Amino acid sequence: MTETEHAVALPGEPGYAAATAVFNLAAPVRPAAAVTVRTVEQVRAALRHARHEGRWVRVHTTGHAASSARPMDDSLLIRTEPDGPVVVDPVARTARVPAGARWGEVVEAAAVHGLAAPHGTSPTVGVVGFLLRGGISFYGRRAGLAVNSVRAVELVTPDGEFRRVSASEDPELFWALRGGGGGLGVVTAIEVGLFPAARVVTGAAFWPASHGPELLTRWLDWTGDAPEAVTTVFRVMNLPAVPGIPPELTGGPVVCLAGVVLSPTEDGLATAERRAADLLGRFRAVAGPVLDTWCTTTPSAVVGTHMDPTDPVPVLGDHQLLSALGADGAETFLKVLGEGSGSPLVNAELRQLGGALAVPDPNGGALSHLDAAFAFTAGGLAVDQASAAAVRAHCAEARSALAPWDTGRTAPTLVERLEQPQRHLSAAAVERVDRVRRRVDPSGWMRHDVPPGASARY
Repeated sequence: MTETEHAVALPGEPGYAAATAVFNLAAPVRPAAAVTVRTVEQVRAALRHARHEGRWVRVHTTGHAASSARPMDDSLLIRTEPDGPVVVDPVARTARVPAGARWGEVVEAAAVHGLAAPHGTSPTVGVVGFLLRGGISFYGRRAGLAVNSVRAVELVTPDGEFRRVSASEDPELFWALRGGGGGLGVVTAIEVGLFPAARVVTGAAFWPASHGPELLTRWLDWTGDAPEAVTTVFRVMNLPAVPGIPPELTGGPVVCLAGVVLSPTEDGLATAERRAADLLGRFRAVAGPVLDTWCTTTPSAVVGTHMDPTDPVPVLGDHQLLSALGADGAETFLKVLGEGSGSPLVNAELRQLGGALAVPDPNGGALSHLDAAFAFTAGGLAVDQASAAAVRAHCAEARSALAPWDTGRTAPTLVERLEQPQRHLSAAAVERVDRVRRRVDPSGWMRHDVPPGASARY
């Protein structure tokens, strides 16, 4: 047996806890065995071990998506943590990213060269999973879905073969990897395109939830013809009084406007600041915020804009892609989630879509755009059975209330639970991805890594 095969751990053995660690503590994973891999050869050895033991193959890095993963009974979980740094090519405007890297590493490496990536809202989110599952960034309305920025993927397919795929190297597998739903191999590195980013205007402003109706109406009116350089999110938050959260935000529900205005060059900064002032002026005219962090700064600050927790937390939630809400939709959203709703959810938000996010990329993969006006996500802390039940019940109430605006589609990176309705691919795309799966994984060893709705085979 190889060194990696010796390192495969069963529950209770050294290495098992590290390999199975997840960010969402409400969704622990319990595979039959687990291993952390750092090289291509270790990936191959892990795949051989799985076949020898007759176990399904599962893959993760940070465990942010653990709540949407299928059960891992009878599976070998491979945690990818390849060695090596993030390498930026400032001339080609690309970054080669090892599969274990988090977005914070990429942001810092790119910023040195005046570049940015379409990254997640948290510095701790794994790069590969975010990209290949679509990815909606705070640059999305200008840059499009993050998956469209993928230039090449390095992976070991279930047969143990190492491949580098791109638009010119096995383009069909490259197409399927980009949003196809997984189950195609163990990714060891990814090459992502970068874009110029000199400065940004970014931040979050908070008001008492009593101002929610007027603020949401103004935001929805503004989103109707908002410039593509601006991507925002409207949030209703019930924040706990814990260290790290400003006390101004913990006395009751608040509404929040967060976002980013990108200036690719220094010359464009004045325009970016005018756009931000126009948006924020509409909100500040209603009432002065209780806390306001909006400012002109560098792109490195954007990973903190959404204020996602950086330490693991137990969270349950839900997600839908919604059509334009209008007055009825705004009223419904606040009735079920705003002041007086009794919502136990820490966060309920509408992410602004449209712009480049809505435009199919002619060179894109299986998923290259989102045909919706807003992405709805909601979540609450599940610290015990009672709180978990309350969060589930209110998520179900919100889903029912928002049904008239539900497009029936989902964004894979935002799916919060395995049981929720999921559909991000057309029937034709599902069939095409399945053809690629049959080629690279004819025995279906990675079938359980494929989410519901992404395959007609499993």
